[in-house]
Amino acid sequence: QVQLVESGGGLVQPGGSLRLSCAVSRSFFSFYTMGWYRQAPGKQRELVADITSDGSKSYEDSVKGRFTISRDNAENTMYLQMDSLKPEDTAVYYCNRRTGSTWPWGQGTQVTVSS
Repeated sequence: QVQLVESGGGLVQPGGSLRLSCAVSRSFFSFYTMGWYRQAPGKQRELVADITSDGSKSYEDSVKGRFTISRDNAENTMYLQMDSLKPEDTAVYYCNRRTGSTWPWGQGTQVTVSS
């Protein structure tokens, strides 16, 4: 059973930064294209960014230039550096596979951007 553990969220003022981590208990993690997702209250879960096995990255338009996705295959961990945060970034953030069937979702990590 794959386990996904997200961490690093919190309360931050607009313009602030956070770094999220995603620990994946899965062999051959490096083979998978991974993604960061978020779900705001009353909205559907949406893809924020993804990263392929060879490190190619893509971003949802609203976060381009502010968020940076990365991965450490040796540690089975993925990261999301979030800078210049805005109130509309407030959501629960999750990680999972980007392609193929998703693994069971983790608990997510809450990000709240508010003054």
